[in-house]
Amino acid sequence: MWAAGAAVLTVTAGLGIRSVAGGDVAKYAGDALYTVLIHALVVLVAPRVRPGGAAGAALAFSWAVEFAQLTGVPAELSARSAAARLVLGSTFNAPDLFWYAVGAGAAYGAHTVWAAGAAWVRGRGGAAAG
Repeated sequence: MWAAGAAVLTVTAGLGIRSVAGGDVAKYAGDALYTVLIHALVVLVAPRVRPGGAAGAALAFSWAVEFAQLTGVPAELSARSAAARLVLGSTFNAPDLFWYAVGAGAAYGAHTVWAAGAAWVRGRGGAAAG
């Protein structure tokens, strides 16, 4: 449930940034949030995944999409579909790789804090029940 909320919050943050900022700020914030969203979707699909595994999968996916842009296939698909444009982009941009890593790091940190809090709550519940 938390992962679904995180995904919605991430999309909302991305749309919010685009509405108040432009240029490189919006672009690179969008790149980082793209990877945060992928992280949340990984957790949604595999709830028991550890923070490092989810962050690694999200970063690998983001980088794979970016490198696929070197082939021209995403550009072709993006020309035909707004959804493909949002998911695949169209042109390779090396700085995007860095911002995807920033997003993976942020998602890893948030997931780690959430997991520690959840473990603490479980521990307190177990102590109270015992």
